[in-house]
Amino acid sequence: MSRRRHGRGKLPAEPVTLEIESLSHEGRGIAHLDGKVAFVDGALAGEQVSATYVRRRGKFDELKATLVLNPSEDRVTPPCEFAGLCGGCSLQHMDTDAQIEFKQSVLLEQMQHATGMALGDIELLPKLQDATQFYRRKARLAVRVVSKKGGGLVGFREKYSSFIADMDDCKVLVKEVAVLIRPLRDLITRLQGCLNIPQIEVAVGEELLNSEDAAVSTSAEPRLQVALVFRHLQPLSESDTQSLVHFAQEHSIQLYLQPGGNDTVHKLFPEDGIERLQYYLPEFDLQLKFHPMDFTQINAGINRKIVSQALSLLELSEDDTVLDLFCGLGNFSLAAARRVKKVVGVEGSQEMVVRGSENASLNGLSNIEFHAADLFKPIAEKDWAATEYSKIIIDPPRSGAIEIIPEIAKLGAKTIVYVSCNPATLARDTAELINAGYRLRATGVMDMFPHTTHVESMAVFDAGKRPRK
Repeated sequence: MSRRRHGRGKLPAEPVTLEIESLSHEGRGIAHLDGKVAFVDGALAGEQVSATYVRRRGKFDELKATLVLNPSEDRVTPPCEFAGLCGGCSLQHMDTDAQIEFKQSVLLEQMQHATGMALGDIELLPKLQDATQFYRRKARLAVRVVSKKGGGLVGFREKYSSFIADMDDCKVLVKEVAVLIRPLRDLITRLQGCLNIPQIEVAVGEELLNSEDAAVSTSAEPRLQVALVFRHLQPLSESDTQSLVHFAQEHSIQLYLQPGGNDTVHKLFPEDGIERLQYYLPEFDLQLKFHPMDFTQINAGINRKIVSQALSLLELSEDDTVLDLFCGLGNFSLAAARRVKKVVGVEGSQEMVVRGSENASLNGLSNIEFHAADLFKPIAEKDWAATEYSKIIIDPPRSGAIEIIPEIAKLGAKTIVYVSCNPATLARDTAELINAGYRLRATGVMDMFPHTTHVESMAVFDAGKRPRK
């Protein structure tokens, strides 16, 4: 009881001076204060900072840096004026090259811990980087009307708070979306049903100058097409509906409404019956169509580099048969199909299987098939698992694929490329693949989410002794 009262008690008002020893995996400075660990938002390793309390807990405290007394050489001025308030980014005060070095250190620490490998025994892949501003194509913007702020707020939530940041710009959203924040705030303020719109989903696709031709030129510069999905808890009035349509017309965007679950999403403007955006993989001459609510990678530039690196590591040939697990709408498998004999993509969502098949047809690919299956359950009895695969791609969710790693190993593929959004589960699954007879050839990071602590990583494995059946 005493710890609970202490945790909820009044926070000390006076700032404290701290020596930052290192960074946590969440990118916060680590210091020690009064015998406890202190996590300091906005601080970098080696700095001395003045900080104020945000929360006090039994075993650690949380603070935020208010004044940097001895700045690190990695410190930069944040490109966004809202960086100190908005919770959408947490590392804008760190040089972008230092950011990816930090992310690589997180990956290597996890790998060493899980596998017992020495740092010198882990070969590193090139660190993949692309644009660090105006890169984000998918987002969920929170919406709220706050009279004290003069009306509607649209954006990301504040750090350490459920409040929405009072922002009218964003340096990570693509410019075509960033410029809409202020107009969206004004729009929400005018709507009769403004209190019933809690969020706006953002999805951005590409539109080539010659959009009727599915062939993709590597020199073409696509225009971006913005789609906004307005979640509303009560039916919209006719006046509000017309206001939304007028907004969409004025800003040349696609407009969708979502009165309930994902299955209720429907397009309001333009009334063309086409509920698809698209993106391109020029290296593979591919056009991929997707619904605005589908999962797609948020950073198009990095995604292209990831697909290219993954397939290069697989060393594909026209005789290969490739298995792509957790394939989504075919981001990797469609590209692989351009270069191999056959590809089988497997995904838990039947809707994504349909989307993958649509994209195969769109791109004239007949050597690829898609299947729906729960990949967290045994796969040995599946018809597609009886095929002999020479190469495997796996791109699971954050929880990883520990449930089926032994079965994947038994398939006997020569090479496995594992793409991960969580270095902890990648490291854990790496240890399992090593135990099953595979050798870790190399691993590395990709900066999918610059200015955040999200670590996207990749590992490539070669078969050693053939796994026991």
